[in-house]
Amino acid sequence: MKLEEGYELILTIVNKGWSEKVIKVSRQAGAQGATVLHARGSGLHEITSFLGIAIEPEKEVVLNVVPHTMSEAIVAAISDAINLKAHGTGISMILPLRGVTGLFEQPENH
Repeated sequence: MKLEEGYELILTIVNKGWSEKVIKVSRQAGAQGATVLHARGSGLHEITSFLGIAIEPEKEVVLNVVPHTMSEAIVAAISDAINLKAHGTGISMILPLRGVTGLFEQPENH
């Protein structure tokens, strides 16, 4: 099944351990699934040191592919749940997608 248009990617970057909350909230807001990637932060104020060794905080990247009609509501729910407006909590963005292949939606009554 090839879905040409109408989907967007919600990309949310949060501190390690927060991805489960992001996934829970996004599912409650209508997302059907998520993929979590592990990453390392390198922001200006993110790097600390221990015994002179630079320690870069671990991050989690949550990816949700959702219908474009739902993306803004899902990002708003994520932002409210983890307070993205506060400094250092994370970032979330919506990216347009083209040529989505392999995405299968669950039937409404599933």
